[in-house]
Order: sequence, then structure tokens, then C-alpha cells
Amino acid sequence: MRIHVVADAADKDGGYVVERIVERGGEIVELDRDALTSFGELGGSELIVLLGSDKSAHDPKWERSVISETELVRSALRAGTPVMGICYGAQLLARALGGTSWRSDKAELGWGRVDTIDPVLCPEGPWGQMHTDVFAPGPTSRIIGTTWRGPQCIVDDSFGARSIAWQFHPEVTPETYERWVHAGYFGDIGVDTADLIRQARRNAIQSRLRARSLTDAALSYLGVA
Repeated sequence: MRIHVVADAADKDGGYVVERIVERGGEIVELDRDALTSFGELGGSELIVLLGSDKSAHDPKWERSVISETELVRSALRAGTPVMGICYGAQLLARALGGTSWRSDKAELGWGRVDTIDPVLCPEGPWGQMHTDVFAPGPTSRIIGTTWRGPQCIVDDSFGARSIAWQFHPEVTPETYERWVHAGYFGDIGVDTADLIRQARRNAIQSRLRARSLTDAALSYLGVA
């Protein structure tokens, strides 16, 4: 099972989600989102996974990278290869399917519950959050999870393959979350960073268990053996 994981060169940790994919027999091929080849040059893929990023998909500075990644997504779906997105990956997928994204007026941080209409593909959590952007899905996508900040999970089966994406971070480990906190991806907003790190550590065991179940459910929905 050949899985292509698209990520920033400096942050390629797929955490609990990629861990579970590997346990299920996945062979991981990492792709730098700033130096992508075409889908046809990948040599076959069972699944495309779009990880998070400190970039913003709507920022003109990253236009070239966003265009190449959205084209990879569209080509994959047209070829029958499913796509899974997380955080920035969800915003990218939404844009590839005709939606958009923009800067939120407030960062969404820490562990919180999600309002859901599908507790299998989008359990209520709590899930780790760290993002300053929000997205609106395209016309063919279905929102199955939300918070008061915006959509948290979308699914789509309008192309040649299915796709799913979460705005929250099912993959994140305490170590990665702490690194993000110290990197200040959310800006200088006076938040209690020590409390964010405590939340990550306190939720570590349950987060891993939830992520494993969610990954299994998503692979089943996407039709990945």
C-alpha cells in the first residue's frame, strides 16, 4: 500500500495518523509541498495525505505551492486515488474542490470538542487544535463536523475518488504540539502557552487511541485496503 504524504520539508511528522497507516501496511513516500512533481510522475499511489503547515493557503506568497498542490489533488481524484487532509491540508483540499479559505479573527487552540453529525468519520473528541485560518468547502463537499469557528470535517465523493479532511489535528503528538507552541505558529496573542502544553500531555493517551480509530474509519470510507 503506497501512500504519498505531502508536507513541509521542515515539518513532516504525520504523528498518530501516519503511524496507524504504517501499522496497516502502508509504505510512506514523503513529498515536499514546495517541490511537487505531477501526479503522473508518482508511479502509482493508494492514497494522498496532506499534512498541516504554518503556511496559509490564501497567502499570495505561497501561490505557486498552492497551485501545484491543488493540481496534484485534482489529478489524484480524477485518477481514482483518494485524498486525506489535515488542517492546512483541509484548507487546501477545500480550495481544490471549489471552496476557499481566509484568516480567522482569532486562533483556535488547545483541546476541544467538535459538533458532529457523523461520530465515525468525525468523532466529537476532544481534538487538538492549532490554526489561525478557516475554510469554506466547495459546492460538492459535505460538512460533517463544526465548531463555532467554522467547519472541522468535510467529505466529498463527487470526483473519481473520495476525499476527507479535518481542520483539527488527529495526528498530533504531545512532542509535536509542544514544538508548534514554542514556534509560535499562532502569533503573539498572549495565550497561556504552558497550559496548551499541559493539555497536549494530558490528552496524549486518549488522542492516540482516537486517532487510530479515526484513521481506520477514514481508510474504510476512502476505500483503502
